[in-house]
Amino acid sequence: MKVFVTGGCGQIGSHVTEMLLERGDEVLAIDNLATGRREHLKDHPNLTVVIDTIADKALVDKLTVEFKPDAIVHTAASYKDPEDWYNDTLTNCVGGSNLISAAKANKIGRFIYFQTALCYGVKPLQQPIRLDHPKLPANSSYAISKTVAEDYLEISGIDYVSFRLANVIGPRNVSGPLPIFFDRLTQGKRCFVTKARRDFVFVKDLARNVLKAIDGVGQGAYHFSSGTDVAIQELYDAVVNAMVLPDYPQPDVRELGPDDAPSILLDPSRTFADFGAIEFTPLSQTAAEAVAYYREFGIHGGYTHLKHSETK
Repeated sequence: MKVFVTGGCGQIGSHVTEMLLERGDEVLAIDNLATGRREHLKDHPNLTVVIDTIADKALVDKLTVEFKPDAIVHTAASYKDPEDWYNDTLTNCVGGSNLISAAKANKIGRFIYFQTALCYGVKPLQQPIRLDHPKLPANSSYAISKTVAEDYLEISGIDYVSFRLANVIGPRNVSGPLPIFFDRLTQGKRCFVTKARRDFVFVKDLARNVLKAIDGVGQGAYHFSSGTDVAIQELYDAVVNAMVLPDYPQPDVRELGPDDAPSILLDPSRTFADFGAIEFTPLSQTAAEAVAYYREFGIHGGYTHLKHSETK
């Protein structure tokens, strides 16, 4: 199989690419390295890496026509600066529509997309959130721009799967609390946690199910979620344990801010029905693999999607 992976040097894209190569597929990966790192992908005879932007329609059309992929896995996204509306729009909206148009024009069999749980807003109306929850993305540039591309996908007529994601963490994670905790603890700085709860899922668990979607499992929108949320402090404690620090650095526990959701928990029942039971990796192992990665490659990122982050 031939698969075109966007954001191929990022957290999700690089793990998907590695698994595709391991099973013998041919991969064309593109990344502009805004948040991805070239060292995430080792050279491989079945891998071609293009360092460029999906916002270039002529390039996307050329690559698609020449490579003739059986599927597109669109993980590329701009998210590192909540005030950078221009690049969010350029990558997430223009880039997304370029890929969808190329998939339509070239009759590509499958299109796999990744949506943020922030598409439901920071004050969701359901708990857990079902797939029939209205989209309320007017909370961040990231959520707005990611939802635009998903909306285009929904009207495209393409055979697609859109994974609406819980907090995906693990090695190569550059956004959210995990890299921030590691970075501050390494520097001997105090961390703070709020009383929020989130569902943290291991990136490799997601990647394994992305391969199922590439192979034809599922159609339409799915929640990739364990169905269980944990306190942010549990993630903090998992990072501390993985770092094997001599003393426990007590975090500053804060109340929720006005823009913090107590919990963003997605209902994964349709995912389990179509993709089968998923054995989710324990948080302790997820944190340990992330810490090992940071120690080898260093911290790169610590980005947040919202202006008012619970992890600053």
